[in-house]
Amino acid sequence: MPRRHLHLQAAAEAPLRAAFDTLRASLDVPAAFPDDVTAEAQRAAAEAQRAATEAPRAAAEAPRTATEAPAPSYDATGIALFTIDPPTSTDLDQAMYLERRAGGGYRVYYAIADVAAFVAPGGALDAEAHRRVTTLYFPDGKTPLHPTVLSEGAASLLPGATRPALLWQIDLDADGATTAADVRRALVRSRAKLDYEGVQKQIDAGTAPESLALLRDIGTLREQQEVARGGISLNVPEQEIVETGHGYGLTYRAPLPADGWNAQISLLTGIAGAQLMLTYGTGILRTLPSAPDGAVARLRRSAKALGIDWPHHVPYAAVVRSLDPREPNHAAFLQECTSLLRGAGYTVFTGGTAPELAVHAAVAAPYTHCTAPLRRLVDRYAGELCLAAVAGQDPPEWVTAALDALPKEMAQGTSRANTVERESVDIVEAALLKDRVGEVFDATVVDVREQQPTVGTVHLTDPAVVARVEGGGDLPLGERLRVRLTQADPGTAKVLFAPA
Repeated sequence: MPRRHLHLQAAAEAPLRAAFDTLRASLDVPAAFPDDVTAEAQRAAAEAQRAATEAPRAAAEAPRTATEAPAPSYDATGIALFTIDPPTSTDLDQAMYLERRAGGGYRVYYAIADVAAFVAPGGALDAEAHRRVTTLYFPDGKTPLHPTVLSEGAASLLPGATRPALLWQIDLDADGATTAADVRRALVRSRAKLDYEGVQKQIDAGTAPESLALLRDIGTLREQQEVARGGISLNVPEQEIVETGHGYGLTYRAPLPADGWNAQISLLTGIAGAQLMLTYGTGILRTLPSAPDGAVARLRRSAKALGIDWPHHVPYAAVVRSLDPREPNHAAFLQECTSLLRGAGYTVFTGGTAPELAVHAAVAAPYTHCTAPLRRLVDRYAGELCLAAVAGQDPPEWVTAALDALPKEMAQGTSRANTVERESVDIVEAALLKDRVGEVFDATVVDVREQQPTVGTVHLTDPAVVARVEGGGDLPLGERLRVRLTQADPGTAKVLFAPA
């Protein structure tokens, strides 16, 4: 999920808020939750608080109606789970606990917020979630998928709070390969809210408790498993909006190793969930076809222009893993590599027949989205399908009834979320540079249009801006270029450069 958060100071707030409001209106972004949705969420939160004070009941203790919240099957509050998220995040979907197995290998406990425990099928809250599809992140605040009384309160895996969750137990051998996977409803209690930089420092210093220290061991093994199956994770530097002493700015952040290790736990769970679905015969997968030859050929040309060594016998994934995102030309090539991820979607299958496309090409395995239900609609349904697969039972009717429509809903919601992120950064870039039109900056050409070689994208060294450049002769892909700022007006004109 995006991490481009910005809390604007009062002096800069008004013009930018107007620009973000215009963007929200153009994308038909939902505003405040309707009263009936808020009331339903508050009732669900109150009921969850009451239930958390009672001993958990077995799911089979009594029959439940289609609109009753499912009950946790056991009490797992004794497991010392912890979360890893950006420091300001309060919508916490996942918590983990890692341990060594007595006979060798490892065990991963991964708790996922149980949104279905709060959202009644067919109710106002459910309908609103289908309207919103994903949480949207703007620099001046977010538009959540669920009311914050749930997403940042009763359903969030906040430290010290007892919460209903879908608790995964995944066993790995000494090489990090999955040997068993199980998921069931449980009551859990996170012990600590950690952030990436703090986790990295503890692990590097050798001061991390064993369960946290194992994140490096397991994460590294899972990265090796990824290599073996031909998968790839792109460590693309993130363009972040940050607060400064006098307002705000932009910077680039290269992912830490801890980011990758943490992502591997989520990928592990998504792969395990997909395999459960395929074995069971009903599910919804996150799929990505292999890149066409033309796209790979174009990437090879970009590598040559950027000075990236890519011998013909070396696979694309091996080249990507050799790159250092802190090097400007490597960072530019990694950004170009994201073009091979276009075309990802959701594939539903039923009746015991696996779909023709069942693999996510970048993961190099079947994969499903099931670890972020507070922020992404499809994960609530994927979680229920995984529970049904483990139990050997039919999924709830409300799940199967929604499956056919989910791919289109998710495609529309994901497209809107991507537009919000891209346009928000454009607005902040324009605000940051609006008084510097006419100035010349040092930049690197990171993309050139094949059909229009005079139009492309430049990556400025300082400030951390990625913007369009056009004019003059053919642009030198991968080379340094002095560029002149020709326009920058938040809300009316995106940042544009021309060769100086």
